[in-house]
Amino acid sequence: MSRLTIDTVYLKDTLAELLSIASPTGYTDTIVRAAVGELRRLEVEMEITRRGAIRARLPGKSPRGARAMIAHLDTIGAQVKLLKENGRLEIVPVGTWSSRFAEGARATVFTDKGAYRGTILPLKASGHVYNEEIDTQPVSWSNVELRVDALVKGHEDLARLGFAIGDLVAIDPQSEFMDNDFIVSRHLDDKAGVATLFATIEALKREKVELPVDLFFIFSIFEEVGIGGASVLTDDVASLVAIDNGTTAPGQASAEFGVTIAMADQSGPFDYHLTHKLVKLCEENEIRYQKDLFRYYRSDSAAALQAGYDVRSALVTFGVDASHGYERVHLHALRSIAELLTAYAVSPVEIVRDREAIGSIAGFPTQPMEDADVFPRPGKPQL
Repeated sequence: MSRLTIDTVYLKDTLAELLSIASPTGYTDTIVRAAVGELRRLEVEMEITRRGAIRARLPGKSPRGARAMIAHLDTIGAQVKLLKENGRLEIVPVGTWSSRFAEGARATVFTDKGAYRGTILPLKASGHVYNEEIDTQPVSWSNVELRVDALVKGHEDLARLGFAIGDLVAIDPQSEFMDNDFIVSRHLDDKAGVATLFATIEALKREKVELPVDLFFIFSIFEEVGIGGASVLTDDVASLVAIDNGTTAPGQASAEFGVTIAMADQSGPFDYHLTHKLVKLCEENEIRYQKDLFRYYRSDSAAALQAGYDVRSALVTFGVDASHGYERVHLHALRSIAELLTAYAVSPVEIVRDREAIGSIAGFPTQPMEDADVFPRPGKPQL
């Protein structure tokens, strides 16, 4: 088996630290600095884009045909749309999520004069006032407001304290690490994915393994609004594996245990050869896995392809219950993904032609087209 041992204590500690840092899309500078600090501690070389996406690299035998793994540092959040006459804030979502999961959440509003705490509440929040109407009001962002924990009576007080249209809002993670290794928190999407990348890096560095090609670790910052992986690859990268959450729900095959390998998302099928390689590595390394398709989901890999990168792409996920809500995952899934990533990192390059961006048909792979054997061996039945 080629998988490496994963330090699960390091993985959990890293995840806890990431969850403690607010990072809604558009307000990610602090978590970028934290990630850079950890990469420096691990002695990994890196570059940072203008806005803060990180591209770290572990050198391999060849820079051509490089591999990349990507997870995103940004999370869903909200933004101030209006300072209301009642002294509260109208907000809109950053990223796609339901106001149903915002109701009751504690939050931080980042203003030019500093951060303020508050609570997101439905417009009709008190049963002593509205009676049964608290249960019949619609679920929508226009039916919630943010109550700030400051002495405000109206629009003027909010403006005086520094609140402004466009202020970004971070939602508290409310993290719990259970004794049975369940992890319950908001923003496991995708801080759990980032933690698995760090655990993979730690294992590769600790074991001093030799890589067949350069291996990039990408940390994007705008995935929740659809453009995370659009501008951080290099022309040498031939394959991209995204790490993100899977969706455990009726009608889905994802699980909170093992690796869930996505066969397609709403942007279409993932690369046949790369996906099958990951499945094969799971089988060879005795890593539990399942396959799934996601109809209302896209990841960093889709953004990279739409940006014009001609890379083989795949998506491996950790099954999350109640995605984009109050999420839950099991440590087994995170450890399994990190094990798979280490096995993939050290595996030989099978499609050598991928070292070149374009070339002749020589070395181009083939997908099987033969008819299936309707009587699989051994022991064909006699008619």
